[in-house]
Amino acid sequence: MQVRMAEHFGMCFGVRDAIDLALDLTRQGPLTILGDLVHNPDVVAQMDAAGAVRVHHQEKIGTSTVLLTAHGVADRVRLDLRERGLAVHDATCPLVTRAHRALARLVADGRHPVVIGQPRHVEVRGLVGDLNDCTILQDEADLEQLTVRIEREPELRLGVVSQTTQSLERVHELVETMRRRFPRTDIHFVDTVCQPTKDRQQALRDLAAQTDVVVVVGGPDSNNSRKLAELARGLGRPAYLVASASELRPEWFVHCSLVGLTAGTSTPDAIIDEVRAWLESH
Repeated sequence: MQVRMAEHFGMCFGVRDAIDLALDLTRQGPLTILGDLVHNPDVVAQMDAAGAVRVHHQEKIGTSTVLLTAHGVADRVRLDLRERGLAVHDATCPLVTRAHRALARLVADGRHPVVIGQPRHVEVRGLVGDLNDCTILQDEADLEQLTVRIEREPELRLGVVSQTTQSLERVHELVETMRRRFPRTDIHFVDTVCQPTKDRQQALRDLAAQTDVVVVVGGPDSNNSRKLAELARGLGRPAYLVASASELRPEWFVHCSLVGLTAGTSTPDAIIDEVRAWLESH
């Protein structure tokens, strides 16, 4: 098969910087990473092989040095770790930090914080972890929470941000739905979808228009990778999300002459190359 690559694909600068920092710290001594450094199984395995200890609860940290992941954490988590006397290193992506700051400014302005994203995603938990009151929206059904709240507090002003790896189109759809449903409510939206995510989504749109099938390389827990596959399907193209070449199936490409290939922002180059080689050999 002929393979056409997306114009923008694969690891972003935030992920590369996080990996470089983690590997540097493992060479200096024992290191605990609080969670998965990024949502890619190969990167997680790379960290394990380098000797980093991975825990998902801060109470289980057993080394004097800890690394926060690219997804970020709440300030209260950072404070707790430092008060315990740990050396805290931060791999939070600067664009995630930007989302934290945007949300904090909206709250400081007296607005009720609204985050568009997945409630259980580590980035969203970090965004709302310092808030006593907030609303998380994943889809239109979640707007009922705001309906009840606004009926009770008609003067409520809303401040809206999103998880950095959400579909930009979907975020705008939800914001417009909010404006239609609550026409008298003061809604201030700050676009916090990160630029690498936007670039990869636009490149995917261009790619889908030119190809028969789309393959997205990314971990199963990678939100931005899943969103790329969903976007391709929404554009009418069969799309498959795979973590490695071993997950590819020949039957997906029957009667396919041109396949589009892209990858999420946490996918290593070597894995993308392996998938491309498999596709070109079939």
